[in-house]
Amino acid sequence: MKFTPSGSRTAPGPADWFTGSVHIDGIRNPDDQSAIGCAHVRFTPGARTAWHTHPKGQTLYVTDGIGYVATRGGGVQEIRPGDVVYIEPGEEHWHGATPDRFMAHIAMQEADGNGDVVTWLEHVTDNEYRP
Repeated sequence: MKFTPSGSRTAPGPADWFTGSVHIDGIRNPDDQSAIGCAHVRFTPGARTAWHTHPKGQTLYVTDGIGYVATRGGGVQEIRPGDVVYIEPGEEHWHGATPDRFMAHIAMQEADGNGDVVTWLEHVTDNEYRP
C-alpha cells in the first residue's frame, strides 16, 4: 500500500488549457507503479477546458454542480452530480461549467507509453460553448 497524506495546494488552471477560472486539486500522477492520473477539477460558472484529447481515453465523475461535455461534431451534453462520462482515446472534446452554475468533477486518465495523458488543442469558442 502507498499512502499519500493530504497537503498539496489547489492550483489554478493554466490559461492555455482553460477559459475562465478553474481550480485543480491533484490526486495522483502517473508513476512507475500505475499509469493512472487523477485530479479533482472545479469550474466557476462559464469556465471550461480547451479542446483536447487523451491517448488512452478519459473518465469524468461529476461531483457537484451542473456542467457540459461535448465532442467535436457531437453536440453539447449537460452533466450533473453522479454522472459518469467516458471519452474514447483520441476523441476531441471539452468539458466545463454551465454559464450560471459551478461544476466539479474527478478526471481520470491513463498515461501512454511516453507518459503523456493529454494533448491540448485550441480554445472552445463562445458559439461552440452554447448548447
